[in-house]
Amino acid sequence: MKNAVLLLFLALCLAKVGQTQPLSEKRQRIDIPFELENDLIVIKITFNQMLPLRFIFDTGAEFTILTKREFSDLLGIEYSREVNIMGADMSTPLKAYLARNIQINMGKFSLPRHDMLVLQEDYFRFEEFTGVEVHGIIGANLFGSYVVKIDYQKRVLSLIHPIYFDRPNDEKYLSVPIEIYNNKPYLNTSVKLNGSDPAIRVRMLIDTGASIALLLHNNTHPQLRLPETTIPGNIGKGLGGIIEGSMGRIHQAQMGKYRLNNIVSNFQDINASLDTSYLNGRNGIIGNIALKRFHMIIDYPRERMYLRTNRYYKKRFRYDRSGMSLMAGGAQLNQFYVNRVIEGSPAYEAGIREGDRIIRINGIPASFYTLRGITRRFQGKIGKRMKVVLRRDGKKMKMRFRLRDLF
Repeated sequence: MKNAVLLLFLALCLAKVGQTQPLSEKRQRIDIPFELENDLIVIKITFNQMLPLRFIFDTGAEFTILTKREFSDLLGIEYSREVNIMGADMSTPLKAYLARNIQINMGKFSLPRHDMLVLQEDYFRFEEFTGVEVHGIIGANLFGSYVVKIDYQKRVLSLIHPIYFDRPNDEKYLSVPIEIYNNKPYLNTSVKLNGSDPAIRVRMLIDTGASIALLLHNNTHPQLRLPETTIPGNIGKGLGGIIEGSMGRIHQAQMGKYRLNNIVSNFQDINASLDTSYLNGRNGIIGNIALKRFHMIIDYPRERMYLRTNRYYKKRFRYDRSGMSLMAGGAQLNQFYVNRVIEGSPAYEAGIREGDRIIRINGIPASFYTLRGITRRFQGKIGKRMKVVLRRDGKKMKMRFRLRDLF
């Protein structure tokens, strides 16, 4: 109870309630700064004029979701009804509650009467798997009636009233048709699994809530198959659990005339016995690791996307070369535990196992890193020597191995 009172007091002190309003003739455009953390667009919001929270801006989500029910309970929010939503395995129903007339402020943008879902439990557990402190998701029911511009370099998200949106110069931006279905943007494009293969026409969800480059659903198209070399892994985190699948590289993915080459891709089998109608015929997802290579404008009302390459466009798609995935813990999210080790990988051969806590890497305390930072250390050059100190069952252990390509 003491912590709850302290939290409310801090929130009341920190919340900035200014002259905010939705877009109109008087306010035609609003720029909202964001943080790009672990390839997630994180925006600071004020919840019901009191609590400063951090939400992910998610074009792949139809609704706004509060993942931490304790905040709405703390403010005495009443729920109008219970809602069942589908888990990451597309078979397990999860509970949420509909909260109406919530005020959300993002900088100078305000919606005074917004509906959102409140999860019964924090099924996402963003902190553990991304190392990012997040309290919810901003879904398209909040921004889907506007033109949305995302500048990944300047870290600015712009909401533009569609009446006052000027189509960008074709010499700078490529215009690409998209389809908006249930407030989500879909792109019809093509991928090539191998250099000698023909292009495969696919339908992809544009998903800024996914910290991956590409996800393909193997069994949604007769020509989609796994590359010759893949590894098993946790390919994502969704409602209710880890999404299992495989990882590898494909030769090319197309976005309009732009080509993303040698792209790290995730592969997921969709159980044919499940109701997949909510996928809307999609063959996969294009996530932030690919999208951040562009200045991107999504014109929701006119179903059009505009792309212009930025400084990230030609950067190589990187992936772990140790064979282990990590998760964050501790109050500061600076304690790192091994979540999974691939059998036969450098980390596995060195003796590292699931549940080990990483203490030091090449002489540097692990607590100096973020989860993103420590993960990047294991994406280093082929042959790089790694000396890892870990703790297992209260004992310190030293492991050594060299990084190598896994696919």
